[in-house]
Amino acid sequence: MEFSTQTAASLHQIKTSALAIGVFTDGVLSPGADIINQASSGALKNVLKSEFQAAAGKHLVLRNLPGVSAARIVLIGLGKQKSYNANAHAKAELAFARYCVQARLTEAVSALAAIECPNSDLSKRAQATAIACGEATYHYDTTLGKRDANALPKLKKMLTAIPRNLAAEAQRGLDSGSAIANGMALTRHLGDLPANVCTPTYLGNTAKKLAREFKTIKVQVLERKQIEMLKMGSFLSVARGSYEPPVFIVLRYAPPATGRSTSKTRKAPIVLVGKGITFDAGGISLKTAGGMDEMKYDMCGSASVLGTMRAVAELGIDQEVIGLIPSCENLPSGRANKPGDVVTSMSGQTIEILNTDAEGRLILCDALTYAERFNPAAVIDMATLTGACIIALGHVNTGLFSTDDALAESLLQAGRETLDTAWRLPLEDAYQEQLHSNFADFANIGGRPAGSVTAACFLSRFTGKYRWAHLDIAGTAWRSGNDKGATGRPVPLLVQFLLNQA
Repeated sequence: MEFSTQTAASLHQIKTSALAIGVFTDGVLSPGADIINQASSGALKNVLKSEFQAAAGKHLVLRNLPGVSAARIVLIGLGKQKSYNANAHAKAELAFARYCVQARLTEAVSALAAIECPNSDLSKRAQATAIACGEATYHYDTTLGKRDANALPKLKKMLTAIPRNLAAEAQRGLDSGSAIANGMALTRHLGDLPANVCTPTYLGNTAKKLAREFKTIKVQVLERKQIEMLKMGSFLSVARGSYEPPVFIVLRYAPPATGRSTSKTRKAPIVLVGKGITFDAGGISLKTAGGMDEMKYDMCGSASVLGTMRAVAELGIDQEVIGLIPSCENLPSGRANKPGDVVTSMSGQTIEILNTDAEGRLILCDALTYAERFNPAAVIDMATLTGACIIALGHVNTGLFSTDDALAESLLQAGRETLDTAWRLPLEDAYQEQLHSNFADFANIGGRPAGSVTAACFLSRFTGKYRWAHLDIAGTAWRSGNDKGATGRPVPLLVQFLLNQA
């Protein structure tokens, strides 16, 4: 999709299929709405008095207004002016983009980003415009027997109306937002694919495809024998239960500047680690049948790594980034892990498996050990790790755990900037005691109390040689019910974090 700025002398002179104008409740007009109101001899004020309350996210379409060149003026409700913020702006942009998709428009202009709000500059608001368009135009039909061409979004071009002297700032935001939207689309598509299509091998092929598309990305896809040579015993123990072969994917993004830098000036890489369980039946500790279809989403951590790497390569950021994806299925069989088994991780630490459905941490721990070889500036893992995190935070905030306060705050700030928010949860030594085992160095679960915390405690035992943070995305990576589908989170948070570091 194409994003650019529109710098016409005045909004009423812009020729377009649809022009979005923001209005507040109680008849308060944004500056852009005031221009349209004056050009149309008070038409907007009359409408606000009679039929449009301007509730946040609502819209009303006005056609062929006198004195206005746009075919449609789409009034977008912004809610109360005193409560207007970045969240309300993003909601407004999404409402407009969805209208454009529903109306089968190919192009449109939004004047919403020009409306100032607290703690948000024009670049961030323009970024939100592009992300909203990506959300509205995402369409899944890969596994439909009959694809409906009329269902495909036609919207191909969105322009942001701003003053000419602010065009460069707005375009920066549109460019970053477009890259984030493209990364989110890849992440969502991989998550939405069924598990019989999106296998570990499929994820490996997707990584190779990225390397063909972007010359700054190099990829290795390690297979079982190579993984065995690395002594990733914990990871391989999970893979034993399935006939699908495991893979360990290594992606390396090196910006053009890195090739010209010396070892003394080159920045240490940031490593992203994503859980890639392409289907999780729970193993011998079998899950209940209800909702098990959604366990195809247990690879959303790995999909987020791939989506983030795509966005990073598109933006060409000046920061080396490594992506690590351990991927396999977790199924019950005669070869599968059994409760009470003891396995040896790549780090040499032994683990008693008390619950085979706590498998994500078993594959991540070996990837976290592998990350040491890159001498990273920081390592961030993301995983649909625990239902306990959903109980704690619902579907609003991603759970954040870290042993480094500065790293944690940087991630929280990136989440606030992109409205892809996280909430920091405790990671105190007292919780480590719940992982005690009589038969191994520690167990893979710590019981029901603080389940998401003890899962993070488990991972922390493999991260002593670098700065580390863990994102539990179990509550934010996908939606259930009639709106079932992957969300693309936490790609915006991760890309913004990397942009801020670069």
